[in-house]
Amino acid sequence: MVEFYLAAAGLIFCSGLPALAWGRWAKSGEILSVVLLLTGAALGLAASLAGAWQSPAPVLAAPWSIPGGSFLVELDALAALFLLPALVILGLGGVYGLGYFSQARHGAAAGRLRLFYGILGAAIVLLPVCRNGLLFLMAWEVMAIGSFLLILTEQEEEAARRAAYVYLAATHTGTLALFAMFILLAGASGSFDFPRAATLDGATFQAGAIFLLALFGFGLKAGVMPLHIWLPGAHAAAPSHVSALMSGVVIKMGIYGLVRVASFYTGQPAWWGGGMLALGVVSAIMGVVFALAQHDIKRLLAYHSVENIGIILIGLGCALLGKTFHSPALVVLGLAGALLHVVNHGLFKSLLFLGAGSVIQATGTREIDRYGGLLRTMPRTAFFFLGGAVAICGLPPLNGFVSEWFIYLGLLHSQTEGAAFPLSLTVLAAPALAMTGALAVACFVKVFGVTFLGTARRQFSAVPSEAPGSMLLPMAILFLCCLVIGLAPWTIVPLLQRAVAAWLGSALATLSPAGSPESMLIGSLAPVYWLSLCAVLLLTLSAGFFLRQKSFPEPGREKRPVTWGCGYREGTPRMQYTAISFAELLVGLFHWGLWSDIAGGRAIGFFPAAASLAAHTPDLILDRLIHPVCRALSRTAFAARAFLHQGWIGIYLLYSALTLCLLLLWLRA
Repeated sequence: MVEFYLAAAGLIFCSGLPALAWGRWAKSGEILSVVLLLTGAALGLAASLAGAWQSPAPVLAAPWSIPGGSFLVELDALAALFLLPALVILGLGGVYGLGYFSQARHGAAAGRLRLFYGILGAAIVLLPVCRNGLLFLMAWEVMAIGSFLLILTEQEEEAARRAAYVYLAATHTGTLALFAMFILLAGASGSFDFPRAATLDGATFQAGAIFLLALFGFGLKAGVMPLHIWLPGAHAAAPSHVSALMSGVVIKMGIYGLVRVASFYTGQPAWWGGGMLALGVVSAIMGVVFALAQHDIKRLLAYHSVENIGIILIGLGCALLGKTFHSPALVVLGLAGALLHVVNHGLFKSLLFLGAGSVIQATGTREIDRYGGLLRTMPRTAFFFLGGAVAICGLPPLNGFVSEWFIYLGLLHSQTEGAAFPLSLTVLAAPALAMTGALAVACFVKVFGVTFLGTARRQFSAVPSEAPGSMLLPMAILFLCCLVIGLAPWTIVPLLQRAVAAWLGSALATLSPAGSPESMLIGSLAPVYWLSLCAVLLLTLSAGFFLRQKSFPEPGREKRPVTWGCGYREGTPRMQYTAISFAELLVGLFHWGLWSDIAGGRAIGFFPAAASLAAHTPDLILDRLIHPVCRALSRTAFAARAFLHQGWIGIYLLYSALTLCLLLLWLRA
């Protein structure tokens, strides 16, 4: 089984070679690359799901000449749950690229993209099954370099180069923390091989240090606020199907690392879960607030990734607190909600990025305020984008509602009789989660309304047209996946149950008095069925009524007159809401955390001259903190160099002598 899986990883790794080396038969090379990629993804998906249902999980161990290293891989249910969306999105992204980033339009850059896309895909496929720290770090570094090269695809643009180098600096900073974490973990377990679940004591100082290093290193990759500094720029600069892969899969590898490391310990202190819960609340609320203030459609979606990572951390924090205070229901509901949201977010966020890519290709811009009325010319893209928007807002009958339902139940379950005081505080995250959902609804009403409804705000050189079939098909499959999980969530519950069991390890025995994880999850789904059914019926009746009124108008009924518009014959594009004006009230409520730059917009006098309004919301951490500090340090360093380096050889000899004296004093001490 493991051999088939590694063969699938090899096919994905080599999938970009035909597109790069096919020369004048570029179209054939692209198609062959997609065939290899889809074959590898399908084989890997089958092998990982088959391994998840085997007990014990399939393992392959081979000697490795690197000191401390071993080629140790294992296909367990926890890895399979992360691989499920990863392999689906990876394959569909390759198909989408045929229409979005073809060699006929982009030349050699398209061939390079397919090569790096396959390398990144192979690293993603290998990472969750690694069971040795050195092998894990090697796959982690290949994933980082592959992502960097894909962000740099349109390297002639300064924004792409800047985003790529910020990403590279951030990911290598996180990797340094992971080196330290694995060294400490090897000291605790006696080997660089991963320990089994629930076999290490979490109450020690060393365990706390390992957890904090993991939270920093993996949190940087996941985009946890305030460690998200690379994420908005990278997602905006990369091609849209690469953004879908990075948002739907790459950042989830950070979540996977946190989940896997947390599974090693038992008896961990309450601050582990409490800290993760607090970070989740901050990431969820501030992520959606920053998304509301954005006018670039891809930066907006990128900040929603920060929001959804926060939702996942809330569920994971619940599970850790439940493990600390021996609350089986809280562990199962919190962890199952977090893991299911990993799957769901990968599906609907990829759908949204692919929909945004179709809009960008049709209009040539990422600015939301330049869109308008695209529903008429791009109805299928609009439908799929609307489906992704409903899912990300956590509304029935799509999949985002199910995972958030589990997390809500976990938060409310912390109020059971006799719960410890720190555990009872968990319920405070429920209002924060509800506010996050409400703000997400407002944000996507803005995005969908300004983009697809109303009239066109700009005249484009070419009239925007519907995306080709190679771009619509992946969106249709992703939408269908969201719908299936939303309407039939019990289909994924067995995999969730096995993943929860793999995470708990020997601690699973403590759940027996309260029933199996699967029975807890199935028992919690009854309201989901009814709410989803009501939503489907309501949507069906509304669509049927609309189509009936449009196709068979009532005879003799007069057409409703147009409302008097104060003397205007008809509205103009300038009279519509813009992205700035629609979100102005909500953005103003959070001005203390956004620090937006607003210029113009003031009309003075009875007959004011033409005025314009421009609003920009830079990132609070990167643009307001890190860049100013780095510029100040750079100025200080240049000033110090100008003072110390005068060009006199005697001064340099004096520096050397002083350094030697200090070293001798230090050695003597």
